[in-house]
Amino acid sequence: MSDALRREYHGEGLTESDLAATPWEQARVWVDDAVYRSAERDDVPEPMAMSLATIDAAGRPDVRTVLLRFFDPSGPGFVSNLQSTKGTQITGNPAVAAAILWPAMYRAIRFRGIAHQLGRDQIEQYFRERPWGSRISAWASRQSQVIEGRSPLEEAYQRYAARWPDRGQPTDVPVPDFWGGFRISCDEVEFWAGRTNRLHDRLVFVRIGDGGLDDASAWRVERRQP
Repeated sequence: MSDALRREYHGEGLTESDLAATPWEQARVWVDDAVYRSAERDDVPEPMAMSLATIDAAGRPDVRTVLLRFFDPSGPGFVSNLQSTKGTQITGNPAVAAAILWPAMYRAIRFRGIAHQLGRDQIEQYFRERPWGSRISAWASRQSQVIEGRSPLEEAYQRYAARWPDRGQPTDVPVPDFWGGFRISCDEVEFWAGRTNRLHDRLVFVRIGDGGLDDASAWRVERRQP
């Protein structure tokens, strides 16, 4: 590996004394910091990008990038075509892991837990808030399915665009019955903060009882070696 690819992590770190009382409070601060930095600088271009790992029918891990679209004390959530690879894998095995990484900030959050499908009312409300083009593409793309070239995808987009033209209304495009989302009910939430000499901080909230991410009694904190 070339020395040119090695760099020191000059992060602020994260100590127990600075850690918030709950994983929700700590995550909210870090997400807000990333969103603010994204608006002010160009080194955090997509602050809500989240890597999502699932398990296939053969027990092999699979990972892809999704966008964090829901986040409250119930856990992080994302949307998907329910017939996609991740949708069918979650249906077969709801154990998942996810991570948000902000390299320029030397910070990351990891979530581990069980994915639960979001209610239809919540999905319909969110779908109607999407830009018209994104609503059309939800119909045009049969997510994860093999396609011969890009032209059929663009043709499908044009067909649905003509069927449901943009009239500036949230109900211009119906919600596909195959479109939905999931929320992760977390068992662990880890906060990673990069430090020099690879002596990074890893503070992990581990579930010890019932309660949301904002319930301090539901969690204990442990430090793990980098």
